[in-house]
Amino acid sequence: MEVNQPDRSTRRRRGKTDAVDAEEAARAVLSGIARALPKNGDGHVEAPRMLRLAKNPAGKARTQALNQLKAVLVNAPCTLREELEPLSTSVLVRRCADLADTREGNPAADTAIFTLRLLAQRVVQLRQEATELGRRMTIAVRATAPSLLEQLGIGPDSAAALLITAGDNPERLASEASFAALCGVSPVEKSSRKTQRRRLNRGGDRQANAALHRIVVTRMRQDERTRLYLERRTAEGKGKREVMHCLKRYAAREAYSLIRADMITRHQQPDTSATLITTA
Repeated sequence: MEVNQPDRSTRRRRGKTDAVDAEEAARAVLSGIARALPKNGDGHVEAPRMLRLAKNPAGKARTQALNQLKAVLVNAPCTLREELEPLSTSVLVRRCADLADTREGNPAADTAIFTLRLLAQRVVQLRQEATELGRRMTIAVRATAPSLLEQLGIGPDSAAALLITAGDNPERLASEASFAALCGVSPVEKSSRKTQRRRLNRGGDRQANAALHRIVVTRMRQDERTRLYLERRTAEGKGKREVMHCLKRYAAREAYSLIRADMITRHQQPDTSATLITTA
């Protein structure tokens, strides 16, 4: 069973030790509070998870190196700065990666050229890493849940995030509402007396929530049905953010049904890798 972290008030009152945490986990299972089954980590979804884990930091590191390159260029020698500043980012990286040492005996200029070349080569290397990781992640997602990539607005990165949240055993989720709660797009009751209202769910997997947000933003720009829905709900007095919350809930429902269908289809296919070929 999957057990959540102990209640904060209980932890403040009793303190924290491994023995106390183990006792609280056991009591949660015995009392029925902990009813969720944990995700499996040894199936097809594990491949996109590892690739995405390596791809995202590579992209962030590339952006950081590119910002550092432009910061060094600000204080570079005047001649070099005037030559490189008007260039586009891609051309700038290529030119800086091919810079040759001047050997003029100027420490500042020599160091600036060396630093620009080093940072540009780092940007190129990180770009190649991110591209290769993205290619492999696309192949892994297509092999696991090809139906996701066929939908408008769902790219490999968003599909991988939703697959990671669902896990290799999405059947552990009771319904699509459970998946929506796991993604943080299910409304939470906040009613009191005669006031009936719901608030935004700030829990759940934030990576999956961000993926659903990207899907909705893309569909609001490119999908005619989504634009019509936005216009209709806006005419009813709903704000744009409220409509986006509804669209994220619908997107989570659609993604869950596609993931379940692909998982069932894959489990029903015979495992040809274990077939023995015998010859007479």
